[in-house]
Order: sequence, then structure tokens, then C-alpha cells
Amino acid sequence: MLFSSWFTLHPFTFVPMLSGQTPDPVRQHALAALTATFMTQGHPTEYAKHMATAAIFQTDLELRNAQLTCLLGWLKQEHSDIYPDALALLESTREEFERRVQIGG
Repeated sequence: MLFSSWFTLHPFTFVPMLSGQTPDPVRQHALAALTATFMTQGHPTEYAKHMATAAIFQTDLELRNAQLTCLLGWLKQEHSDIYPDALALLESTREEFERRVQIGG
């Protein structure tokens, strides 16, 4: 599913949830607090919800990027034998994602 399609279907869930996972109460609280802040600033309720969702989603992406960067650095230093395989896996994942985006699914 395209990101935009997923986001339209799940606008207030910040990262795709695997089946069986429960909503993260910290993210739900952050959404409510940030939405309230945007509303206090005069933004309409629906717009404030979307702004808050986008801000939290972006923060989540940045966190995941930092985690992946740290993990790759650790692999390179501590497990240099599997580091090239890890990079290849990341590249194949990127290619598969781009392929799915191009075909719309």
C-alpha cells in the first residue's frame, strides 16, 4: 500500500502497526497535547490533528533513522564480517519499497 494511502486510512496512527500490536499511549498523549497546542494557536481542529500527526510522524522517522545509523555503526565496528550483508539487506529493502511504490501497492 502506498504511504499516502496508508496514511489516509490511518491518519492518527503514527507508524504502521503490526497486527496484534496495541496503540502506544505515549504517542496518543503526544497527539492530544500537540493537537491542543495547535488549536490554542488558532488552527481549526481537523487541521490541528493533521499537523500534530505529521509532526509526530516526522519525529518518529528521525528517531528510527538515528537508531538505524547507530546500529549500522555498531555492526561495522563490532561485527565487520556481517556489515556488508546488513548494507545489502537495507539496499534490497529500499529497492523493494520503491518497486511497490511504483506499482501502487
